[in-house]
Amino acid sequence: MILAIDIGNTNIVIGCVDQEKTYFIERISTDRSKTELEYAIMIKNVLDIYKIAARDLEGGIVCSVVPQITHIVRIAAEKILQKSVMVLGPGIKTGMNILMDNPAQVGSDLIADAVGAISEYPAPLIIFDMGTATTVCVVDQKKNYIGGMILPGVRTALDALTARAAQLSGIDLVAPKRTIGKNTIECMKSGIINSNAASVDGIITRIEEEMGEKATVVATGGLAKCIIPHCRQEVIMDEDLLLKGLLKIYEKNR
Repeated sequence: MILAIDIGNTNIVIGCVDQEKTYFIERISTDRSKTELEYAIMIKNVLDIYKIAARDLEGGIVCSVVPQITHIVRIAAEKILQKSVMVLGPGIKTGMNILMDNPAQVGSDLIADAVGAISEYPAPLIIFDMGTATTVCVVDQKKNYIGGMILPGVRTALDALTARAAQLSGIDLVAPKRTIGKNTIECMKSGIINSNAASVDGIITRIEEEMGEKATVVATGGLAKCIIPHCRQEVIMDEDLLLKGLLKIYEKNR
């Protein structure tokens, strides 16, 4: 079993995973002002909640899209594990060809998602990760990472809407009972959820047309469960996808 940490712009995902199962997934807020010790305490508290001792963990791996705190969180994890923690980045073997203009610019979270998907599902693949941004990764029939998309995340779009429109207040992301809203709150909920679901459906259609073949579609990320049930296309929900990818990468490099 390993400790896997994904540092995102809004949340840090912490989980413990092995070949058999994912033991837990939890999220803490990403805070650029916290120290190594503060993060170490938070990681330790999460492990204690699930009664997992540091001695039971073989090692750890971190992927991050927030370079300012990558080193801080790695040191925090090492304080708990008392052993070296791997960071997904240049020089780390992934077992996947990245056919991009500049492979080094591809986010480590996208690589982990793709590696996790390749290990679990048949290619070609379209992978949605719905967080602060919604990212789309495309893997071809030969299991090469060939590109993708980046678009505003669900919550990011909603925050922008409420910030710019004086009469629109903040809402939760619970789906309304009907598509045609009867009041402002229902209209906002329907708009944000159905527009994102329609976006997912449309992106799948366009990518499959460009590839010339049907693909397996997988969705992950903290907000996927709010949107994917409203899609018309067949999409597999896999909350553990990124952690599975980090486990595979850890095993290739230990």
